[in-house]
Amino acid sequence: MSEFSTISPIDGEILLRRPHATATDARHIGHAAHEAQREWMRRPLEERIRVLDAAIDTVLARGDEISLNITRQMGRPISQTPGEIKGFAERGRAMLAVAPQALAPIVPAPEPSFERYMAREPVGVVLTIAPWNYPLLTAVNSIIPALAAGNAVILKHSEQTPLCAEDLVAAFTDAGVPGGVFQFIHATHNTIETLIRSPAIDYVAFTGSVRGGAAVEAAAAGRFIGRGLELGGNDPAYVRGDADLDQAADTLVDGAFFNAGQSCCGIQRIYVDQRHYHGFVERAVALTEQYRLGDPLDPKTTLGPVVRRHAAEEIRAVIATSIRQGARNAVNPERFARARPDGAYLAPSILVEVDHGMPIMNEECFGPVVGIMPVTGDEEAIGLMNDCRYGLTAAIFTRDVDAARHLGRNLETGTVFMNRCDYLDPALAWTGVKQTGYGLSLSSLGYHLLTRVKSYHLRLP
Repeated sequence: MSEFSTISPIDGEILLRRPHATATDARHIGHAAHEAQREWMRRPLEERIRVLDAAIDTVLARGDEISLNITRQMGRPISQTPGEIKGFAERGRAMLAVAPQALAPIVPAPEPSFERYMAREPVGVVLTIAPWNYPLLTAVNSIIPALAAGNAVILKHSEQTPLCAEDLVAAFTDAGVPGGVFQFIHATHNTIETLIRSPAIDYVAFTGSVRGGAAVEAAAAGRFIGRGLELGGNDPAYVRGDADLDQAADTLVDGAFFNAGQSCCGIQRIYVDQRHYHGFVERAVALTEQYRLGDPLDPKTTLGPVVRRHAAEEIRAVIATSIRQGARNAVNPERFARARPDGAYLAPSILVEVDHGMPIMNEECFGPVVGIMPVTGDEEAIGLMNDCRYGLTAAIFTRDVDAARHLGRNLETGTVFMNRCDYLDPALAWTGVKQTGYGLSLSSLGYHLLTRVKSYHLRLP
């Protein structure tokens, strides 16, 4: 039996070891999920909601322990990880609140002598494959609605954050979710691909890289099961000439550097009206230099390490290549004593004098670095914001709501923000275009992909 190790980015030491599930283990997990799901779906929706609400309470009650586990596994400052526990609860409860309406039968116009309606039934067993960067917030998007709809869930978490899967399943089980309905699996990519190819899985909710999404697509080919794929991002923001520069700079610096820039909807490209370009850059640099880079277990730290040393090397390569092609780092890295030329601790970087031939402006970087370009106005901004193979979110900073609506209609993206960024509203569908993937989660629409429609056409006696 093979095993894996989780190395903490805090000190580069092994935090834990876990065995990989064997092929036999995976079959047993899938069988248990199918057996348990049949009984779970028969429970009234009100009862399922009540149990899941209790599970959320249990996660909240264990928040300190879960927060510490998140920090140790992926390096986010301990001062910030409790926010993920709170977000898990808020997002989960928002999805439970819309469940009765989202799962209600759809009844067409009456027809004499007939009863007609469309019912929503669970798909069966949902495989949620969750990443390490927001280990609870990415997982909750499918776990809660899938379980509320009457599905069983198998959670495969990143090998960087296996404790998150274990903590969630323990909390839900202790709150009364029946055995087999919600399970975790630690497994190799090959085992997961084999599981997807098998009849055990009826839907895959994947959040991760484009390469990982392609592997899910290949494994599911010919099975005709549903998939939701949230993949890469290189999200842009546009600061118009009428924007509040202080508010824009404050919001966008946080959007670029929170969680060390390791966010699927984090800001990586900023386009600023040329009249305010230099003023905006000055504000952004001043805010960035206030970050405290250090040990994430220290409550005073506001910027921790990136998740792995290898990830840090890839981020440094993006910065170095962009600078070699003519960019300039407006932030002095020497202000951040913990930063090293190797290891997982990186100083935040603001690259100026950039163009779209540089990797910072056309590839996902997933680190504490952002590029800023001046633009002549709306049309140039739209062209540059769309000049990317990803399309998750786009942010517009302006005082003109009509202008934001007009720009939004012309942007190739899943979500349009005005005067905010890097945020998921559970009342709105979370989706993307191009190589960001397809499918959606959250909102009442998030239940649609986790259920099947069954039509009833009854001739009355």
